[in-house]
Amino acid sequence: MKFMKKYIFIFGITFFAAALLVCCKECDKHDPTSDCYVVDPFFDYGVVLNGIKWATRNVDSPGTFAPAPESAGKFYQWNRKVGWSAHDPLSNTSGGKEWDSTVPEGNKWNEANDPCPAGWRVPTIDELETLEDIIHDWTTINGVDGEIFIDNLSGGTMFLPAAGSRYSHGGLSGFAGVDGRYWSSTRYNGTNAHYLDFYSSGLYTFNYERNSGLSVRCVAE
Repeated sequence: MKFMKKYIFIFGITFFAAALLVCCKECDKHDPTSDCYVVDPFFDYGVVLNGIKWATRNVDSPGTFAPAPESAGKFYQWNRKVGWSAHDPLSNTSGGKEWDSTVPEGNKWNEANDPCPAGWRVPTIDELETLEDIIHDWTTINGVDGEIFIDNLSGGTMFLPAAGSRYSHGGLSGFAGVDGRYWSSTRYNGTNAHYLDFYSSGLYTFNYERNSGLSVRCVAE
């Protein structure tokens, strides 16, 4: 009888531990398929495309990700760590409402001004150009238009919403849903920096005025 009780006790503990492991494995708050999934503005598993690990969401306020891949997040001026609203009324993450039209300085996007969450950074123009070498197409996700990128080997995907932009004077471009513009960390000249641009019929890299507001999609450090 004592042996049986001991056996039942051990079996019970083992079963409880196994159930706990299963529970914890299934209840990953970072897994979108889990019942306990919650949006973590500081965490992103990322996706590898053409050998580079990209975040799956735009930058929202400095140091945080937008809530979903199709969310616009905030607009940023080059080499500045202040996010601006992607819609009117004009406002920024510091509580201001006055656009800074001065041209940001620097030979690259400095680490101190990088708005990406810890472990991530603004991509270089070379990294953005790798997206031109993989499968990509204009598409709509949850009612939001943008560009989807598909890794040639793994089939992993990344969606960039066409959030539009803000001009150098702070006004909205009016191209939300039509055009997506994403900063690189790479300087072009004293007033412009390189960026990725896409719309329904094309994708290319070019340069734009640094005091304009564009989207930011991070790469892993």
